[in-house]
Amino acid sequence: MKFRALEISGLFVVEPEPFFDERGFFARSWCSREFAEHGLSTDLAQCNISYNRKRGTLRGLHYQREPFAETKLIRCTRGAVFDVAVDLREDSASFGHWCAVELTEENCAMLYIPAGFSHGFQTLTDGAELFYQMSCPYQPDTASGLRYDDPDLAIQWPLGNPIVAPRDLAWPRLKETDLSRSAA
Repeated sequence: MKFRALEISGLFVVEPEPFFDERGFFARSWCSREFAEHGLSTDLAQCNISYNRKRGTLRGLHYQREPFAETKLIRCTRGAVFDVAVDLREDSASFGHWCAVELTEENCAMLYIPAGFSHGFQTLTDGAELFYQMSCPYQPDTASGLRYDDPDLAIQWPLGNPIVAPRDLAWPRLKETDLSRSAA
């Protein structure tokens, strides 16, 4: 696998190195030894699938508060998405900055997002499907999020008129969020 650091510290694009033959290809998408060699979390507690019927569907910007903050490894297994991570580490020089990558079934690339980030995506195709590997099980009482259209974040989503769930429309802006609040 190839690990490419992104402009925000801690974010990586992980690319499989496929072995091709007349049948197709074979590639590793996870190797705890290689992740550890790059200083990345190797905790794996839960895997999720997100299926999205319509192009333009926008999910996010989600995160879990401490002590259940999640590291995520995300891959698009069908279709294409514009995948975004927002730095919520208050001591980070890039606090409040975002980074995006296009994940597609063709490029097989994965986005590694460490704990301390919020995550969201917009589908670029109908029928887009994502596979998530998570470091912590989902804890509903620590689930939180930010508005996808927060003007202070100014995320440049590729498609207008997104399909957004009421729950995601109700999240606060970053400046209205108390990130230090932990679960009871």
